[in-house]
Amino acid sequence: MLLVKTTAGQMALKDRHGGLTSRQRSAFILFDGQRTVGQVLAATAAMGISMDDVQAMLDQGLLESPDGKPAVLKAPAAAAGKPADAAPGVAPALADRYQSAYRVATELTSAAGLRGFRLNLAVEGARNMEELAALAPKIRELVGDEKYRRLQDALFG
Repeated sequence: MLLVKTTAGQMALKDRHGGLTSRQRSAFILFDGQRTVGQVLAATAAMGISMDDVQAMLDQGLLESPDGKPAVLKAPAAAAGKPADAAPGVAPALADRYQSAYRVATELTSAAGLRGFRLNLAVEGARNMEELAALAPKIRELVGDEKYRRLQDALFG
């Protein structure tokens, strides 16, 4: 399947906002209507990009089929790395929480300027909720309790 960037996707890439993690941004650039989803996944496998990342970009309206219609990837649960009897909605909810927490953490650390530069790099390197949660105390120390509450809510509910 071929995918291309939507106008919203191009703006998200340009503005470095819109829910793309640094890993996803690398894969997103490769969607040019010439490479298949499989080719992009193969090229970005070392970064940990998965079909879930591609689906997240589709769900956010950042990618579409070349004919302009929304594309939907349907992968069997076992192929997506989830047991076939997994409770529906569990993994997507965790992925949504991670995306939300990631956005808040990058906003907070990037707003701190040079003081938050290294911590911002660490946040961008966080690949899952556990790694992001491990950085939470340092972010709290950097931005203070009041600003940290947004991240705490995003991470821990």
